[in-house]
Amino acid sequence: MFAPLGLFNYLIVNRPCKVVILLNKNLTLSYHKTACMQRRQLLKQSAFAIAAFSFSRELFANASITNLDINSSTLIRLGSNENPHGPSTLAKQAMIDAVGISNRYQWDMNTVLKTEIAKMTGHTKDHVALGAGSSELLGVVSLWAAYKKGNVVASEPTFKLWMPAARRMGLPTKLVPLTSTKHNDLNGIMNAMDQETKMVYLCNPNNPTGTVSPTSDLENFIKKVASTTIVLLDEAYTDYYDTPSMAKMINAYPNLVIAKTFSKTFGMAGARVGYVLAHPNTIKDLNEFQAWANAGPSAVSMQGALAAIKDKEFVAYCKQENIKAKDILYQGFDALGIKHIKSFTSFVYFDTATYKKDIPALLLANQITGARSFEQNSSWLRISIGTVAEMEKVVAVLKLGA
Repeated sequence: MFAPLGLFNYLIVNRPCKVVILLNKNLTLSYHKTACMQRRQLLKQSAFAIAAFSFSRELFANASITNLDINSSTLIRLGSNENPHGPSTLAKQAMIDAVGISNRYQWDMNTVLKTEIAKMTGHTKDHVALGAGSSELLGVVSLWAAYKKGNVVASEPTFKLWMPAARRMGLPTKLVPLTSTKHNDLNGIMNAMDQETKMVYLCNPNNPTGTVSPTSDLENFIKKVASTTIVLLDEAYTDYYDTPSMAKMINAYPNLVIAKTFSKTFGMAGARVGYVLAHPNTIKDLNEFQAWANAGPSAVSMQGALAAIKDKEFVAYCKQENIKAKDILYQGFDALGIKHIKSFTSFVYFDTATYKKDIPALLLANQITGARSFEQNSSWLRISIGTVAEMEKVVAVLKLGA
């Protein structure tokens, strides 16, 4: 039970075991427990209390406050790599129909969705764990690693939403710079590992750069690292260009966990549906770190996901539109002499060094949000790919401002 004790204080009471956990404004933790609370049970409950608070605090801390009307029909949002076309008509109708059953726990639907995901990916339902978006599951895996006590190694820059909570759970992060071509430095990551490294996080294709590690290099990396260390491979964007998944290796390497999402090509970012693929024994371990047996997506979201899996035409359409819109941006950048990296995702990383004006400010003045930096003291920015018409407007604004 959560009971507010002020703006930043929460009391968590586990009644059966009389556990009292206090989170104060400095996010420090104190508790008293009886003998009936096992160490792992306590860790799981306290960890999720801290993780939930950490994620929300980081999100609010990084939110920019402007005078823009976020509900305006003229506002173009290009900051979170959302699919501008989704969800599909089938998925929307399925979610509308599911509202009527959302007053009941849909225990069986969880199994049905796992089974359909297993068919889609060539595995069994025992290889699948569900979450409210893949971000939740990145947090679950990092908590699993934190329980082993040590550190995690990751690229810089990369997707970092899970890192603050991991650090607060005692899992410090060692960051390894990308290569000169903005790719994950696999050799550099291996060199940064030590005896205390319990997890390596890789985003492939990488966010925010959109670059992909060669398949053979990634396979060799997994063979060397996953024999002793958790490898959390974030494949949120593989579907855009059919980038080979490493999920084929999960049976041979129980330390390998593949994170996937319905947020991108399926267009369901706001519905919050994600999953991981891993060895069945690993899935059992991860399930122990989820808050409860029915954790994860809502009944409404799961029905949407089931419908989305069947709507292959919509996914193909989104992939083609992404290519068209991205080509428009590429052509605009080429005409303006703006260096950019070929992206295998729904966003583009580009260098503003040769452009005389402040691009984020220029776009913002024209009701376009999202172009932002991920590296300190760097001229590189990331922008999400919207519709064809939206990217035409981006290019037009940049040309007028040049």
